[in-house]
Amino acid sequence: MSLKNLSVKNKIHKEYIVKLNNPRVNEIYKKFENSFKLDKNFIVAVSGGADSLALAFLTKLFALKNNLNPKYYIVDHKLRKESTSEALKVKKILNSLNISSKILTIKGKKPQNRIQSFAREKRYDLLFSECKKFKINNLILGHHMDDTLENFFLRMARGSGLKGLVSLGEKTQIQNINLIRPLIKFDKKDLLFLSKFIFNFYVDDPSNYDPKFNRIKIRNFISQLKSTGFDKKKFQLTLENLKRSDKTIRFYVEKNKKINSIMKSKKKELILKRDFFDNSYEVVFRSLSDLIHFIGKKQNAVRGKKIDNILDKIKNKRLFKETLGGCVIKMVNQTVILTKEH
Repeated sequence: MSLKNLSVKNKIHKEYIVKLNNPRVNEIYKKFENSFKLDKNFIVAVSGGADSLALAFLTKLFALKNNLNPKYYIVDHKLRKESTSEALKVKKILNSLNISSKILTIKGKKPQNRIQSFAREKRYDLLFSECKKFKINNLILGHHMDDTLENFFLRMARGSGLKGLVSLGEKTQIQNINLIRPLIKFDKKDLLFLSKFIFNFYVDDPSNYDPKFNRIKIRNFISQLKSTGFDKKKFQLTLENLKRSDKTIRFYVEKNKKINSIMKSKKKELILKRDFFDNSYEVVFRSLSDLIHFIGKKQNAVRGKKIDNILDKIKNKRLFKETLGGCVIKMVNQTVILTKEH
């Protein structure tokens, strides 16, 4: 592997060069470098788990080689009494390899139910705020191959469609921020090795073993599948095939939105042509969901039965006015109009 822009005379560079002398570390980094193509600064989310610490090392090495200056953030969720001391420990561990970081703290009362969803939403709110503050559009996350498995089965259990099943991709966009997951094709074993070898440390959150959470139930189910000969790599091939199908649908969704919607009033009102609804149900469903999200500006797009109900009213040519996802949707004289809710 090329050591371009790294010098043994530089104390920080030398530490990383020494780590790269390990053949397995070198191999993992080469795989990372071949897939991670950024020439602008980025923000890295570090939980302290093995995956995110491996990500911190890989992105810092990449940044040194490419003269970039990324920012690293640790989120203290305040869900366990140990969380603050763990966040400080992670900050210290990162600093040992010359990775400067900042701790963001989730404040306020925590809900009794849906605690993991709450924590995820608040975490993204904090990280998005930092992205916007520094005008950085790339947020790097540590999801890996096992996460795509868990996401697939979780979504399947909820009755998701194709878009939901393949939603954990290498790159998605929310609020004009790119969520990039460069480890999505990495095996958990490699990330565990890297974290242990580089830092000799990672946070092992006990909630990762608590079966009261659906994600942990799915994780245990996947472990049982593996014992029967389930092959993760073959599953990844299936997932790639599904992603190609999803990409084809997205092509027609974008075409439908572009051709069959008219923007009015400084991007605050959309008029949908009749031809907008003369496509396959999935294309119409996704097109409408996207436009409600675009006009309403909510963090999460509206999907499921709420969109089905709107489309049913449109199909039956019933006049209506409803508010959904921060957007007012109304049908007037057989024309569907979307405006931002005030």
